[in-house]
Amino acid sequence: MTNVQDDYVLSIQGMSKTFGRNRVLDHITLNLRRGSVMGLMGENGAGKSTMMKCLFGTYQKDEGTIVLDGKEISFSGPKDALENGIAMVHQELNQCLERNVVDNLFLGRYPKNAMGLVDEARMRKEANELFRRLGMTVNLSQPMRTMSVSQRQMCEIAKAISYNAKVIVLDEPSSSLMAQEVDKLFHMMRMLREQGISLIYISHKMDEIFEICDEVSVLRDGNLVMTKRTDETNMNELISAMVGRSLDNRFPPVDNIPGDPVLKVQHLSTKYEPHLQDVSFEVRRGEIFGLYGLVGAGRTELLETIFGIRTRAAGRVYFRDHLMTFNTARDAMDHGFALITEERKANGLFLKGDLTFNTTIANLDQYKSGLALSNDKMVRATNREIKTMNTKCMGPDDLISSLSGGNQQKVIFGKWLERYPQVFLMDEPTRGIDVGAKYEIYELIIQMAKQGTTVIVVSSEMPEILGITNRIGVMSNGRLSGIVDTKATDQEELLRLSAKYL
Repeated sequence: MTNVQDDYVLSIQGMSKTFGRNRVLDHITLNLRRGSVMGLMGENGAGKSTMMKCLFGTYQKDEGTIVLDGKEISFSGPKDALENGIAMVHQELNQCLERNVVDNLFLGRYPKNAMGLVDEARMRKEANELFRRLGMTVNLSQPMRTMSVSQRQMCEIAKAISYNAKVIVLDEPSSSLMAQEVDKLFHMMRMLREQGISLIYISHKMDEIFEICDEVSVLRDGNLVMTKRTDETNMNELISAMVGRSLDNRFPPVDNIPGDPVLKVQHLSTKYEPHLQDVSFEVRRGEIFGLYGLVGAGRTELLETIFGIRTRAAGRVYFRDHLMTFNTARDAMDHGFALITEERKANGLFLKGDLTFNTTIANLDQYKSGLALSNDKMVRATNREIKTMNTKCMGPDDLISSLSGGNQQKVIFGKWLERYPQVFLMDEPTRGIDVGAKYEIYELIIQMAKQGTTVIVVSSEMPEILGITNRIGVMSNGRLSGIVDTKATDQEELLRLSAKYL
């Protein structure tokens, strides 16, 4: 009779981890079947990252055992884990962008010939065999910097396979991919599954979990609260497991009532690539105006041009009938504009700073006593925004880098709320955020609009753009291809408009 344990390539039993008085993992038990895809979900801060860091040896677990292929293991770090058959493809790819594909594939383990020199012929032969096995056509001499995120991601998966990985962890792999690229990723995952490789798929996107995963496990507050086959559960049960309550609707009611037009963009074009071409539209006071389009359509460039950080070639922006001639982001901020950028870690946060620094940095004049900054005022402001945004943290002194992605995004929102913006530009404000935190941000956006703030939201998630906006402008190849009323449109019309100028 076959032992049930033989079905599992990886078994985590009773894993616990505590930081100070905060128990982050509480006796987690998770079993991964051979040749299967396990979805791993949970709110930001639920413990997913900590569990992976304990698995890969970045953190040392306090309790529990990890069994790989029937042997109890404990890794000293990610390199040790990789060499023993467990690999992780991170959301933010860790690659040498100036080097080519082959160099990245063999980085740190270049094979040597009989003369002690790097055996480039062997490297190319093994790389070609590897990519052929994976059904990929790759230019081995191509620098990584010139490749798309999707191509670089595939190379990272190939590197894991080259280590004979038994288990591959994919962390939010689709967050920067277009729909066609996600299809390619899923095709490769199915191929790996057929070859007996097991995968852990970390994602907040429930439709993807149901499409690609055999099972799904949910973490909440450091506890594993659910493991089920995906064909035996549904979206509502997953949401309830993640947030500890039932969300009857994915989006709050959009009950704001827009007023008169206050923001007018007229014939806007940009000087440098990627170009915007003759973009014109109006947004009303207290309106939530969505911007949709394919990757590279010009949505981010439009927000950045309005905000003054891209150079205009032509066109004007009016706010309340006053011409806005922003040359810098500071000019825009001084006129009541705010911008949440797409890449929060690259240009939205000071990762070496604490919550107080990141909350108050955009509004320092408000926290002065005389000529000097008042630490008391700054801490009070930070505590105010922690409470308003329901940010999960120990306090204002926490390093921003110690927070989950969703809580980091809440700090960014809090920073701008301290300035009471009149026009709030948001570029992918819920990217990489769990369903519970998303709902809270949706409620905040709607509440801001009800209080008169004009909001422009860029989103690549079509259900989101249809779920929280009043109207939607669709970008196509740097041009505005149409503006539709959200209640009167559908996904087909948005896709048609997004392809209008391709």
